[in-house]
Amino acid sequence: MTLGVALAQTNSANYVDDSVRQARAAAGFGVRSVWFGQRMDYDSPALAALVGRAVPELAQVGTSAIPVLGRHPLLISALAQTAQAATHGRYQLGLALGSTLAATAFGVPFDRPIARLREFLTALREILDTGGADFHGEFFTATPPLPTAVPGAQPRIPLLVAAMGPQALRVTGELADGTLPYLAGPKTLEEQIVPAITRAATAAPRVVAFVPGVVTSDVEAARARAIEQLAFYEQVPSYRRVIELEGARRAGELAVVGDEETVAAAIRRYYDAGATEVVLTSTDLTGPADQQRTWQLLGDLTSGRTPVR
Repeated sequence: MTLGVALAQTNSANYVDDSVRQARAAAGFGVRSVWFGQRMDYDSPALAALVGRAVPELAQVGTSAIPVLGRHPLLISALAQTAQAATHGRYQLGLALGSTLAATAFGVPFDRPIARLREFLTALREILDTGGADFHGEFFTATPPLPTAVPGAQPRIPLLVAAMGPQALRVTGELADGTLPYLAGPKTLEEQIVPAITRAATAAPRVVAFVPGVVTSDVEAARARAIEQLAFYEQVPSYRRVIELEGARRAGELAVVGDEETVAAAIRRYYDAGATEVVLTSTDLTGPADQQRTWQLLGDLTSGRTPVR
């Protein structure tokens, strides 16, 4: 079973140093998969490359997820291949459609996101698979005059997309290796996401479920903090949809909180629903001690010291 954590810091003197410190601490508990989101400050492939190189015991370092809006396939290819070479084949590239926030930041329209995603993935796949491209689309042109392959960027970089809607899942199944759903509970995974991407894919797709969760004795405080911290996602249509599909009103209701047995059982439900991997986010909801307790559980589950029943 592949289990991981998504890391994020808000108050640190040096973001890179703190990311390495946290990744090393998580790995010390037996966690083997660490992921970084893409915000508007740090560069997530560069951060993943630095962390993966500094913490070689990690089996995976990934980004989830870089919006294609405002990016170009050639630039993402260069970043991803550099990270893959730096980590000696342990990098996982996660992409997303984008949002009105990204559109505002880059000063570009957020229109026809599915068509844009299809073009981006088509061009990027050609670049990564062939070391060149001759792609001419409506949104992107990729015709590099020089080779694009980076020596050492092997094996083939996994291409994952944070797709949750039917159209995005269809494109992802056709052109990528899997999906990175967030705030999509077990019911939504089993009934909506897994069937949609599986129908479109030619091979069994990866379904890397990102789930807010923490092992804690203070369930009430953790739930209240989750509802506060995750409220932002309730305003985003794609997240609002999966929250409602799960029968929840607030995003924080989908956070997995409780003791080790409770969290392990919840993780099992995601696997039973079709997830191939689970990544816990927001493990710092109730402070460092509970975060480390959560990492310890993930390490125990990964090693089989604690069975998932």
